[in-house]
Amino acid sequence: MKVILNHDVPNLGELGDVKDVASGYARNYLLPRGLAFPYSPAVVAMFASRKAEIETKRAEKRLNSSSLKTRLEAEELILDMPAGPNGKLFGGVSNATIADELLKKGYEIDRKKIEVPGRVIKSVGNYKITIKLYEKEEAVLKLVVKGHVEKSREPAHKEAPKRH
Repeated sequence: MKVILNHDVPNLGELGDVKDVASGYARNYLLPRGLAFPYSPAVVAMFASRKAEIETKRAEKRLNSSSLKTRLEAEELILDMPAGPNGKLFGGVSNATIADELLKKGYEIDRKKIEVPGRVIKSVGNYKITIKLYEKEEAVLKLVVKGHVEKSREPAHKEAPKRH
């Protein structure tokens, strides 16, 4: 079924794109949510009149994306995580962890757009994280993972009380 997208739809297209999708996907998801219109000459005419507006939005997104790229590539994200004496982290650094840290610095980035090498970082060191931006533009973020050894409050081998 041919549709014209009324909004940006992840993994499908942008506002104003003409796409050929499965009928069920169009009927059950895109059309009820107002994300697309069925392809017709009237809808094509409506989008033709909005073409200038759509192009200015795309140009604005490209500009925002390129400025975000320069700001992200100038950043160095430093994470101090609990780790063992051998440099292995307790837990790990995932794309969600990085998204939370970036949010603290004022960058609102969807965690799905952050690519962590090996999906989860499990040891201290320097890493380069790829962040997908608008269209095919990507930013490379410098990440430094430092580890600190936590001192436990109780001895590690405390005996359990004996029961009689």
